[in-house]
Amino acid sequence: MSAERALHPTLSELLRYLAVSGVALAVDTAGLLLAANFVHYLWAATFGFLLGATTSYLLSVRWVFRHRRLAAFPRTEFAAFAGVGVVGLGVNNLAIYAAVEHAGLGLLAAKAVAALLTFSFNFVLRKWGLFRP
Repeated sequence: MSAERALHPTLSELLRYLAVSGVALAVDTAGLLLAANFVHYLWAATFGFLLGATTSYLLSVRWVFRHRRLAAFPRTEFAAFAGVGVVGLGVNNLAIYAAVEHAGLGLLAAKAVAALLTFSFNFVLRKWGLFRP
């Protein structure tokens, strides 16, 4: 099997993951902006991130990834998916904090920076750890 053929399913999953991440980012950002009216922006970022992560999980297991190593154990699978998300949440909040407090960016610009940093990290860990044959 050629390297191109072996890459194709992963590339297809990457493109679907990109689409799902766009939807999850919209949910995340909406939750962030809504919650920021009531709580500190880092708590709001956490709230939005959790909404986005849940959206991402539900769409990922239904549409993105062809293989699910833990499909027979959905609670364990979600816990592992969320575990990657917790590390991603740390990256997200650290990036937002640094962008707002040290780079002087607004909240939406800071969220854009954080989203770029966490996308690749989350895809690689989730693909490698949860969704490979």
